[in-house]
Amino acid sequence: MARRLKAVAEGPLPTVADLTRMIRGWERGDHYPSERYRLLYARALKSTEADLFDLDERPSVPVPSLPLETVAPDADLYERVTRTIQEPRRVDQSTVDWLAACLAEHRKVEDTIGSRPLLGVVRQQLGIVVELAQSARGSIADTVVDLAAQYAQFVAWMSLDIDDQAASLAWYDRAHDWALEIGDVNMATTTLSMKAHQAWSAGNARRTVRLAQAARWHDGQVTPGVRGMATQMAARGYALAGEARPARTLLDEAEALIRQAADHADNEPAWMYFYDETWFRLQRGMTELYLSNWPKAIDMLTAGLARLPAAYKRDRAWYGSCLAKAHAQVGDAETALEVSLPIVADAITLNRHARKELVDVAALLAQHTSSQAAALRDALADAGRMGS
Repeated sequence: MARRLKAVAEGPLPTVADLTRMIRGWERGDHYPSERYRLLYARALKSTEADLFDLDERPSVPVPSLPLETVAPDADLYERVTRTIQEPRRVDQSTVDWLAACLAEHRKVEDTIGSRPLLGVVRQQLGIVVELAQSARGSIADTVVDLAAQYAQFVAWMSLDIDDQAASLAWYDRAHDWALEIGDVNMATTTLSMKAHQAWSAGNARRTVRLAQAARWHDGQVTPGVRGMATQMAARGYALAGEARPARTLLDEAEALIRQAADHADNEPAWMYFYDETWFRLQRGMTELYLSNWPKAIDMLTAGLARLPAAYKRDRAWYGSCLAKAHAQVGDAETALEVSLPIVADAITLNRHARKELVDVAALLAQHTSSQAAALRDALADAGRMGS
């Protein structure tokens, strides 16, 4: 993006390195871009300043937000929320419900656009919710703390997605503490599962298994979906360690839990909206990939991707890269390239893990044939230049 800003600028700009640091600060919500940079962003992305930033032309909302029509409150609710933000002790259920709806909509948007464009505004929303939680009194206090925990868990996930490991761990810890404070065992279990995912992302099999096992301490008190998430995380830890038997035993257990959750989806926490049989099939296919069972990985990933909504661009990039790798591992270079090319752009811009996996795919293809490997490397290089 730094290079794209320089390309459309009519005057001098800072170096690419300095611009990159500035952009990361905007994305984290540390500060806000000036009018000049807002205009350059709009020009570079062929959009409008109003569509990209919090201006009067976009839907009127009383907190920082993406321009989403689905979260724009009516006049009465706008005044109520605004008054609550100005006087946090006056927080009421209508305000909390609206903020929860705002969080839900931003979660869905993040599935499509990734974390970078969203993290800054959600961190600002989290700051508002934390202030409300500190001021809330009476019966609504626990409800606001619960919402703060959900926001913190989402910010932790997005921080991990952009490879800010320290921030991710800190926010998972904060979400876990708030969950324990109000006795929300579903959130407490989820945060431990996600910390296990963070350990898995870092390649630490032992820590993945231990955190996932800790997440199961509350098994009898949490929903089947939350239990299923913790169970499949333990399976992934064992798979990462190359221990096929416990991994597959746990996957079978997790699959039964997911089916149970699907029968009572309305009883699952709001943040489990994505967790269904399609998502589990993809997770199992990915786990079989780590266990070197390429044919089963191909079958499960292909079936899962066929049912994964097109809007889930980041996830489609990740699981698509896993599928491409499985094809490359069995020596099917043509199919590996065919699977890889449509997801290259999203892998570059939305999912660093998918990008790394496609680099690995290109290396595997080079062992069998030069033409497919060169084609994939060229596509990755072209997409990298466009995304810079």
